[in-house]
Amino acid sequence: MDFDKEVDARGLACPLPILRLKKALAEVPGGRIVRVLTTDRASIKDIEAFTNQTGHELMRQGEMPDNALEFFIRHK
Repeated sequence: MDFDKEVDARGLACPLPILRLKKALAEVPGGRIVRVLTTDRASIKDIEAFTNQTGHELMRQGEMPDNALEFFIRHK
């Protein structure tokens, strides 16, 4: 999937992946897509809750071959 900005939060624990995602979303205009990579398993629930609360769209999530988690979030 194409994306406009990437946040590499691998190796960082909560709340840093969410804080980095929030900063990245503030840097891109509405409709753009941010890709987040993280190894923090809590990010699954954290990013889902963040997008539900903020109105951003969690387009896709999955696991990478290296066990990192990958999320694609569209800015509202």
